[in-house]
Amino acid sequence: MLIGPDSVEFPGFSPALDEHLESAAGLLSLLSVRIDAGFLSKAPGLRVVSNMAVGVDNIDLEACGRRGIPVGHTPDVVTDATAELCIGLMFAIARRITETAAAARGGKWKAWSPAGWLGSDIRGATLGVVGLGKIGQAVASRAAGLGMKVVYTSRTRKMDAETSLGAAFLPFDELLRTSDFICLTVALTPETHRLVDARALRLMKPTAYLVNVARGSVVDTAALSHALRDGIIAGAALDVTDPEPLPDTNELFSFPNCVITPHIGTATYQTRKRMAEMACENLIAGLEGRRLPYCANEDYLKSFS
Repeated sequence: MLIGPDSVEFPGFSPALDEHLESAAGLLSLLSVRIDAGFLSKAPGLRVVSNMAVGVDNIDLEACGRRGIPVGHTPDVVTDATAELCIGLMFAIARRITETAAAARGGKWKAWSPAGWLGSDIRGATLGVVGLGKIGQAVASRAAGLGMKVVYTSRTRKMDAETSLGAAFLPFDELLRTSDFICLTVALTPETHRLVDARALRLMKPTAYLVNVARGSVVDTAALSHALRDGIIAGAALDVTDPEPLPDTNELFSFPNCVITPHIGTATYQTRKRMAEMACENLIAGLEGRRLPYCANEDYLKSFS
């Protein structure tokens, strides 16, 4: 059984999924499926959960561990594709690519003008990376190659990355104040939920751009709408939103300086193929009683064993 986001709406249980849970031994899940204690209570025979994503914020790892259910995910393989999209979104918003392409298609391109459709330079700008994990480092590496100055904030200093990337550590508020582009690559945790709120947006330069390839709820959607409406920041590019998918009536779609893509960070043929392979490897291992090649909740499994 294959359940995809194009055919089933979540959160909550879909009838197609719910009717099979009681007899399910393994589950291959997507980010759109919330797996918590209530979900698990409907699947008494479940032995493994395999999430086709690197993030597992849709899964209660502790609840799975308490049941002795290993949770698989697909780390590392998503790094390059997501980093490349992040750079693409930076160009799209800074050079107004989607806005001007729509204008050309709509018949608004009448003549070349010296002051027409002006955007912002990438080279020489300061990129602030929030969360210097693998994806954050991949973004920083590409940005450095484009001639950007890279600063970052993270729970811990990344001394090796500072040396190899020439990146400078800054406290979060200082990063907000000094960056021309702010890229969110941080994991979603209780501490990072709505990390970018009205206060954070007010600290940004009025000429700065926000790029989010992390999770939608790292950003306060209402606060971002307000910031774009009132010119508090120059623009935003979002591959993830809160809620997700974002209703087409949401105000963010009305702003020409807001680029929104439908969570396509990993959407390359090569990356999605490898993600599917890894998810299947995890699923088969769990069903056969073997250790998962890519397990996200080993600590919980050990603590409850």
